[in-house]
Amino acid sequence: MTIQSEFEYEDLLSLWSDLESGLGVILTNPDSTQEFAHRVLQYDRWMQGLLQRDPDVALYLLFQLAGNSPVGYSASHSLVCAVLCHLMASELGISKPERDSLVHAALTMNIAMTTLQDALATQTEKPTIEQQDMIRAHTVKGSLMLSNLGVIDSLWLEIVSRHHDDTIDRADLRLAPPATRLTRILKVVDRYAAMISPRNSRTGRSATESARSILADKSDEVGHTLVRVVGLCPPGTYVRLDNDELAVVLRRSEQHNHPYVAIFGSANGQLNPNPRLHNTAERSPRIRAALAASSVRARLNHFHILRLGAYAAQQTPQ
Repeated sequence: MTIQSEFEYEDLLSLWSDLESGLGVILTNPDSTQEFAHRVLQYDRWMQGLLQRDPDVALYLLFQLAGNSPVGYSASHSLVCAVLCHLMASELGISKPERDSLVHAALTMNIAMTTLQDALATQTEKPTIEQQDMIRAHTVKGSLMLSNLGVIDSLWLEIVSRHHDDTIDRADLRLAPPATRLTRILKVVDRYAAMISPRNSRTGRSATESARSILADKSDEVGHTLVRVVGLCPPGTYVRLDNDELAVVLRRSEQHNHPYVAIFGSANGQLNPNPRLHNTAERSPRIRAALAASSVRARLNHFHILRLGAYAAQQTPQ
């Protein structure tokens, strides 16, 4: 389903924003949330419904959101991780029950430090000793909180309690039990999404830098799957082409390092009010480098750009 009007674009944007806001409310105030576990399932279904409309548009909006503002970081980060886990589960052929446990864990993994995580995103100094203690304890504490809130899915609880466990990095995923495999997926996704997001203490890394970091271990199947799913430069990320033009990635193509882009800036720094569609898989210019969102100051007409993406979707084999 492609965006046909500016009203439809605004509607879709508000739906993602409402989803993120609602998730933020229950993560910040879990004890006052009635039927907490059921609410998480509702948000998961809401997310899946939006993804089914157009996964590339969803990624575009989410990466723009994740890369541009640290406000409400915890909910935004959890939503990005849940979307990436959902897409990876599909790619890896993970069963629906396991997929559900993984995505629900992604949505709630930082429940024990939601307020702290939001504060850290806007904090310029290093975490205090007390904050470091809360960070270290949040996995086990989060799992206990979820259990007390009525979560009975043991796999969901175990993934949350282990999502910073370094011992799972050494496991052979082909032989590992479900909890280890799924936790490894969330751990990689969590790290990748955190790297591309800005803090007041630092800018977010570019998507390519983040991808290279998680691909440092060439035998890591999870990292390679993530890059295969979203691309080296996912929709919504900024790039510089090899002729020095600026562009934003619109849609993935069959070649994960050659997506469709909308070129909006000339080599001499002039902004084009009418960005043009370009398929880097077919011809030059190609992508030379991904850019951190903080390095691009242009105010883009995202509706117009996504309309170009709709045209690109018609050219992409389904």
